[in-house]
Amino acid sequence: MEYYGNRLCISMRDLVDGGIMTEPNYKAMASRGRFDVVRRGGGAAGSYALVAVDSLPERYRAKVDEVYPGGTEMKLQGWIKSNYELDPGATAYFFSPEKCGIQLTAEKAKEYSVNASVLNTCIKLYDSAYASHKMFGGKYNWEMMADTISILRKEFGHTLPASTLRFRKKVNEYKAKGYECLISGKFGNQSARKVDLRIERLLLSLAIQTYKPWNTNVLEQYNMFVTGELDVWDYETGALFNADEFIDKNGDPITLSEATINNYLNKPKNRLLIDHKLMGYTTFTHEVAPHMHRNRPEFSLSKVSFDDRDLPRKLKDSKQRPKAYYAYDVASDCCIGYAYNRGKNVDLVVDMFRNMFRLLDRNGWGCPAEVEVENHLMSQWKDSFLRAGVMFPFVRFCAPMNSQEKHAEHKNRSKKISIEHKNHVGIGRFYAKSRQYRTENVKVFDELNNTYVDKEYYSWDELIADDMKDIREYNHALHPNQKKYPGMTRWDVLVANINPTLQPLDKATIARFVGEKVSTTIRRNSYCRVCGEDWWLSKVEAIEHLAPNDYKVDAYYLTDEAGKITDMYIYQNDLYIDKLENIGTFNTAKAEQTEEDERIFLEQRKKIAHFQKYIEERAIERVGITEKVTEEIPEDMEDVIEIETIAPDTMEEEEYEFIDFAERGKRAI
Repeated sequence: MEYYGNRLCISMRDLVDGGIMTEPNYKAMASRGRFDVVRRGGGAAGSYALVAVDSLPERYRAKVDEVYPGGTEMKLQGWIKSNYELDPGATAYFFSPEKCGIQLTAEKAKEYSVNASVLNTCIKLYDSAYASHKMFGGKYNWEMMADTISILRKEFGHTLPASTLRFRKKVNEYKAKGYECLISGKFGNQSARKVDLRIERLLLSLAIQTYKPWNTNVLEQYNMFVTGELDVWDYETGALFNADEFIDKNGDPITLSEATINNYLNKPKNRLLIDHKLMGYTTFTHEVAPHMHRNRPEFSLSKVSFDDRDLPRKLKDSKQRPKAYYAYDVASDCCIGYAYNRGKNVDLVVDMFRNMFRLLDRNGWGCPAEVEVENHLMSQWKDSFLRAGVMFPFVRFCAPMNSQEKHAEHKNRSKKISIEHKNHVGIGRFYAKSRQYRTENVKVFDELNNTYVDKEYYSWDELIADDMKDIREYNHALHPNQKKYPGMTRWDVLVANINPTLQPLDKATIARFVGEKVSTTIRRNSYCRVCGEDWWLSKVEAIEHLAPNDYKVDAYYLTDEAGKITDMYIYQNDLYIDKLENIGTFNTAKAEQTEEDERIFLEQRKKIAHFQKYIEERAIERVGITEKVTEEIPEDMEDVIEIETIAPDTMEEEEYEFIDFAERGKRAI
């Protein structure tokens, strides 16, 4: 018998020669269509007629099985071939390391996918009672199925076991566990490893001791432990590890080689865990842990980042480095604010804010939409000036000890390596990887053994002037993203891309938190004296906001680069009162008056006229008062009082005495 078109067939000659039917009988049945002749005989050389076995009448099929007992196996092979199809779920599972948990080669993934597909076909036959009865004539025949699957090994390319019992066990495992049971034990099977998970965890624990042991130290300590020369205990629970649990099947201690130790301790997943324990927070965060991937904003002043630094060169007088604080626009990289101090203190930060706001005010730009600050010096304003919505719509406090988060850190580095390194001698790091950026230190071998020769010291004015010059050069250097901003400097990008949605500068709030403060008093309901000059109220109505019987106020003012006062605001008990104006004074001599004197005279007269109008509009009218007079009623008339009623038409004119109550009130006063 043979297959033709996925159907089990038998030739006409085998039917006749096997005594199943006579030739005339065959011809008669064929002509009447009693069975299917899938291929006619004759024609090409060697061609013979083939009849589908499953189309023969029952009694003839029984004779075929009796004469040719291998027919059932042929039927089974044909059924499996016709019902086999590659399982797409198995292919997706074995070709995906995320799903199967291991990186398989393409050959292994294909092999396991075919195995799963073959098992699916076997289970399909097992679950189909009709097909199973037709194939086996009764109960599912595991031995015949295993033999048939083994015969088809070459055709399908599977690697399922040939043994009936092992094949049956594999089918049941597959039904219970799915695809994972098909993966060989050598892939992630702990029992097949000399170093199982328990030993691996012990090696990692030995490797993270506080003195940071070498791999050879770990090997030595492990081998001493399993041979009973060293006790090892759990640092948290205090429980001792049992060396008798680290033995092989022969009862011998599981000793390891140096290559094995290196292999396991240097696995990427193990290296990560070791670094987490042995590295400090900053080092681990900057070198090992993943970081955020960002892109800069499109508009200038959408975000401003602040950071401090020590200038790289030292002062002559103190042998210390001046402290600087910078504000950088993130979109353009421009430095838009800077300040210097001998110490890292609050004054340094306040001066930087003043410098930045002067630049914004001078150019008519709005208030930055967001600021990015560090915790050290800025945290004192967390609930006031740097609370979101008070001065800036958005405020971000960066995580402590995470310098890579702050954009200003990267701008400081860019300014240092691109501008300062070129303009000054000795700018760099003694541990830098690049030779061009590495500095040399000459050690003085004295009793302290910690003194180094500095090549040169500088005055305060020199260092500050040089840094301000470097800032100007840095701002007017080409923007680093020349592909996006061809031919444009950092300053060009800043000016050309100001965010159109910025809020105007709130100078009253700026002065309140970073301006100069002076306590003063409102005099004559019109002005305050600050720094030797008289500052007028904008209008007399401002006094309505004062507390009762309290004319004392706090004046906050902003200055320009030369220290001249530009804006003055007064507060009382932290409540805003008014913005003051410095009108100035005028020369009283007509012969010496200028146009400016006349302008000042006119402004002052306007203030006084407004004051007089304020008084007139709110003038108070006096009222008269007198003592109330009551006439006593006689005691005998208290019970009955008769009232005479006079009709209107009978009333006669009488004379009444006129009383001037206003005059009486004056006399009373």
